[in-house]
Amino acid sequence: MLVSGSEDRPPLTLTQLAWRRFRRHKMALFGALLLILILLYVTAGAFIFSEKDANRTDPRLGFTSPSTEHPFGTDRTGRDILARTIYGGQISMIVGILAVVISLILGILIGAFAGFYGGVVDGILMRITEAILNIPSLFLLILASKFFSNKIPTFAFLGRSFSGSVIVVIVIIGLTSWMYLARIVRADFLSLKEQEFITAARCVGVQDLGLIFRHILPNTIAPIVVSATLGVANAILMEAYASFLGLGIQPPTASWGNMLDKAQPYLETAPWLWIFPGTLILLTVLSINFLGDGLRDALDPRAQI
Repeated sequence: MLVSGSEDRPPLTLTQLAWRRFRRHKMALFGALLLILILLYVTAGAFIFSEKDANRTDPRLGFTSPSTEHPFGTDRTGRDILARTIYGGQISMIVGILAVVISLILGILIGAFAGFYGGVVDGILMRITEAILNIPSLFLLILASKFFSNKIPTFAFLGRSFSGSVIVVIVIIGLTSWMYLARIVRADFLSLKEQEFITAARCVGVQDLGLIFRHILPNTIAPIVVSATLGVANAILMEAYASFLGLGIQPPTASWGNMLDKAQPYLETAPWLWIFPGTLILLTVLSINFLGDGLRDALDPRAQI
């Protein structure tokens, strides 16, 4: 006789298991909350300040320290730092996300085909991967920005103006950051393609592309999600490095990186020029890394429930 309330509970789904693991990771929850706040800052802030506000100059207000009228102060030409961090943050986020999209597409496709087909295909694709791994990505980004940024004209999109350097930075970061993901996907495919469910799918006539994208790839989603999350942080840092050297995002487009570059001569006399964009870069990268660590643990099938 069953006692009321003693019935077996239904088993947890994979999503429920992942969420249970994730919410136990306090730093990951903190990172997710912090990242949401930063995203709200750079998106909702655009409804308060226009791009014209971010680029409006007034030499009379040059080097105004933080005040109630200008909470983050102003730069040499009187531009409001608060407005510029909002629009600069949008560019940094766009660069990070779009660069990761490019790297995900390349990494998944190359890793999947190398792992699934093996043999000559695997050998050729992995040699290409290893060759690109030996190219310093920051050095390539600096060279490409130097030679191609000025050849792409400024363009308008969604009511905003973007310098051609934005496209160069996104493409170069995306083309030089897919190799580690390709190796991870390849290793998973080498293991999964020998599983019984793949043999069964072959027996019922599923074609190669169906096996790759419908049966094997969904089972590699965990490392892909983690790689994408951490890749955004790396892309933001890469853009900041190049822009800090004056070879990344070019005016009139603002980014957190080129704001730091313009602040170099005034590190002591006007510290607010670098404190606010530098802090936003730090908080964004930390929050994404915390989130990535939590997702890695949550999506690990070997982790404890």
